[in-house]
Amino acid sequence: MKNEEIIALSTEDIVAQIKQEKSNLQKRKFAHAVTPLQNPMAIRHSRRFIARLATELRAREIKAAK
Repeated sequence: MKNEEIIALSTEDIVAQIKQEKSNLQKRKFAHAVTPLQNPMAIRHSRRFIARLATELRAREIKAAK
């Protein structure tokens, strides 16, 4: 998902997306601990996607506070 698409999401959608992505990240980490994943870079991608979503959420909180 590109940054423009993240910006277009509503705040509730961003929160829901973060929750879903954290769940997926936890599953990937567990699966990787048991048996190596075919694409271990998926873990990094998930972490960075969560960070991008959280950054946009925080930017909206700051903007609303002003």
